[in-house]
Amino acid sequence: MARNRTRLIWAGALVVALAFGGLVYLNLTTPAYACGQQWTADATPTPAPGATQRLGYNQEDMGRTHVPVGTAVKYTFCPPASGNHWSSIPLGPIPPRVYGPNEKTVPEGWVHNMEHGGLVLVYNCGKNGGDGCSASAQATMKQLYQTWPASPVCALQPGVVGPVMTRFDDMNYPYAALVWDEILPLQTLDAVTTQQILTFFQQEGERFNPEKQCVQPSGAPSTAPSTAPTAAPTQVPASETPSTSPAAS
Repeated sequence: MARNRTRLIWAGALVVALAFGGLVYLNLTTPAYACGQQWTADATPTPAPGATQRLGYNQEDMGRTHVPVGTAVKYTFCPPASGNHWSSIPLGPIPPRVYGPNEKTVPEGWVHNMEHGGLVLVYNCGKNGGDGCSASAQATMKQLYQTWPASPVCALQPGVVGPVMTRFDDMNYPYAALVWDEILPLQTLDAVTTQQILTFFQQEGERFNPEKQCVQPSGAPSTAPSTAPTAAPTQVPASETPSTSPAAS
């Protein structure tokens, strides 16, 4: 009896171990999200006379439902500037910081940062990628993070909801700065484009995000985004053809 009981215990333990291993394998091999299509900026409209010059482009809103942690969301556009996401700190919003090339994050987490008004800077090391995984680009992102200003409306200090800087290969551009419903695609990351990112955040940050983090001042812009901004970022060519720099591992 004792021998059979021991065998049953070991058999049960083996079943549990195999089941656990299967779950781990599924988590490692099942995509955490899906993309309907990779977003590409529209042609730049001609600025109206006297119009304020703005950076970035509007992306169609994809909703904002909170879904259970672990739910894989399919985004109509990637990189997503809105959409369903997780709501369980620290999985969503995720801690604001610079995430290295081998530190995995998923949109279901950082989309929630944008819902609170944070900026997300994604860099691409895949087939359409640039040098985002290089030591110099990582150093530039860390410097940008260290000098990040308070948010333009609520004056939130860096590290509260943003910025998040993380790898994301499912896009047509080497870099993209995101706030809710707005995207600034970039071909490079240097002194000129980091200043563009800061200007973009000053102009568009906390304008359209649904979950406001402070009482909005009188005269604040509506939560409905306007049409595409009147000016394109200087780093996106008119052809909208992304860089074809060698991919990083």
